Amino acid sequence: MSKRIVCLRHGQTLWNVERRFQGHSDIPLDETGLAQAARAASLLAALRPTLIVSSDLQRANDTALALGRIVGLDVAVDKDFRERGGGQWEGLTREEIAARWPDEYAAWEAPDGEPVGDVATRVAAAMRKWAGRLDDDGLLVVASHGAALRLGICELLGLPEELWPALGGLGNCSWSVLQEGRKGWRLLEHNAGTLPEPVNSDDRPDAEV
Repeated sequence: MSKRIVCLRHGQTLWNVERRFQGHSDIPLDETGLAQAARAASLLAALRPTLIVSSDLQRANDTALALGRIVGLDVAVDKDFRERGGGQWEGLTREEIAARWPDEYAAWEAPDGEPVGDVATRVAAAMRKWAGRLDDDGLLVVASHGAALRLGICELLGLPEELWPALGGLGNCSWSVLQEGRKGWRLLEHNAGTLPEPVNSDDRPDAEV
């Protein structure tokens, strides 16, 4: 009997298709994304979640609501599960970012954006906070974003920052599963729910290969 967290990335948006950095921009799910959310909800319902929390951005919240409707749970909202802020990069394509900020693109650090360490800290802290509200055998579903979830998972697992690139990105409406053990959290599954496919996310490019 142990607590588990399912880290669910939101469904597809038009900006995902266009490979635009979304960040804090509140972009809705497109038609494909709504279908992905419904499919993921039908699968994750079998895990019998006991608590669902989402980012305050609609693409993640609508993904969470699809699951909440099936399992009969309300969806709590926590802005600490927002995507990494991209500053001036938001709304721009990868090609536009690389052309205007070649050095920053190589480091994947927007000059006025949110540092990866800050994202990892806030997302992991929010995961710990909500997991603390679970019963010993409870299951928390966190509906959030690609970079936010990957970085939060790395921090929750206690990985040093130089190893964070070893964990790949999450596809739209794919999920990772964490379980609490006597020595902390461990990763049971990563980027599950689909066959491997290209990941279009706000995450750094080498996390998407």
